Amino acid sequence: MSTNSATSSAIRTEALQGASSLTHVILASSAGTLIEWYDFYLYAILTVVLSGQFFPGNLATGFLYSLGALWAGFAVRPFGAAFFGHIGDLIGRRYTFIVTLSIMGLSTFGIGLLPTYQKVGVLAPILLVALRCLQGLALGGEYGGSATFVAEHAPDHQRGLYTSFIQTTATLGLFAALIIVLIVRVQFGDAAFQAWGWRIPFLLSLVLVAISLWLRIKLKESPLFSKLKREGKSSSSPITQISGRNWRLIAVALFGATAGQGAIWYTGQFYALVFLTKTLGINYKDAYIMIAIALVLGTPFCVLFGWLSDKVGRKPILLSGCALAAVSYWPLYHAIAGAVTKTIVDGHTILTINEPLMVFLLVLQIIPVALVYAPIAALLVELFPARIRYTSMSIPYHLGNGEFGGLTPLMATWIAAWWLTHHPGDVNAKYMGLVWPIAIATMTFFVGFIFLPETKNRRIWDEFEP
Repeated sequence: MSTNSATSSAIRTEALQGASSLTHVILASSAGTLIEWYDFYLYAILTVVLSGQFFPGNLATGFLYSLGALWAGFAVRPFGAAFFGHIGDLIGRRYTFIVTLSIMGLSTFGIGLLPTYQKVGVLAPILLVALRCLQGLALGGEYGGSATFVAEHAPDHQRGLYTSFIQTTATLGLFAALIIVLIVRVQFGDAAFQAWGWRIPFLLSLVLVAISLWLRIKLKESPLFSKLKREGKSSSSPITQISGRNWRLIAVALFGATAGQGAIWYTGQFYALVFLTKTLGINYKDAYIMIAIALVLGTPFCVLFGWLSDKVGRKPILLSGCALAAVSYWPLYHAIAGAVTKTIVDGHTILTINEPLMVFLLVLQIIPVALVYAPIAALLVELFPARIRYTSMSIPYHLGNGEFGGLTPLMATWIAAWWLTHHPGDVNAKYMGLVWPIAIATMTFFVGFIFLPETKNRRIWDEFEP
């Protein structure tokens, strides 16, 4: 071990004395982040149901408006990243992600109490969008805090592995939302769920958030941030102290990492659901179950690729995911459509689904998701210095996931609809929405290949060396 490495290790060991155990840190951080993703994704799963409750007009128009409200939550995430990232670098990681969890929980609970368009008219969608924006602001501050908090406890040679547990929370949050919505919908019946049952998953959020807050309140502050504060090395104004070099790194992280990661994640998790239900006409129950099974089978790959990024590097894992998505989406979605057979019986369309094949194909499209998502937290943490880390890593992450990833369901749906309108009868029209994620993944691959630095060998405690 080199002298610098030994010094850095000694400083880290000394600072970690009295800190929360790594197991508790991962559990509390992951549980809270999972609940935030659950809250945020409930709306996405219920987009079709909520379009009829909050937006007037025909089903197609209401669905596009509802997707627009979905994107509003994504669009404000970078502002939450900048605001709460600033607070996290100024006051502390622990305090900030307790605040964001509270805001998220109250906003989600509030959606469950909203009056519908039929009751209060245009005020209903206005209130819905306002609460979606609060959710987006909260999530903008949540992820950077959790990822930074875990990374600053983890040893240098295992940072990819330990932060990958944070990465699984997005998928597990989606899984939890799917299962809870499915249970409520089946329990009360479709008519009751459409009328009022959709509120239950939102209202349940308050209980889940209370449990997560209890876990988080027991945490101590990040030892690295505490040492920064004691030694007077923390930032007094994180946003203004981001240097020109760090702004360039933020741009590289956005266009060479998080844009593609966001588009691939939201294709694999959400556009897949839209494609199954809206494009192929599969009923919600079958679609939810097949995607939930695929998520369970595919999520462990995130931990595997996080571990592998500690061995071979963050960059090759992430860029291989972009390349795989770009070349596989077109044939993969053709195969997904091919797993559904339509027959006409007495004037009614009967769908026959090859369910084992469909689940297998859905798992295949989670592989690129795991490749791009597993190393992203470790990569972003290692790119930036501790005094401005929360702010600097949160901005590109939420720009990539909010503006590029969050737009994916809306853009893909709109592109497919536009293409069908202008090319009626084109058998490939339903696949044209894939142009968006394929283009973003391709751009990210080339920008990342040329400009993105490898970070796996960076020791984040080095800045304390004398």
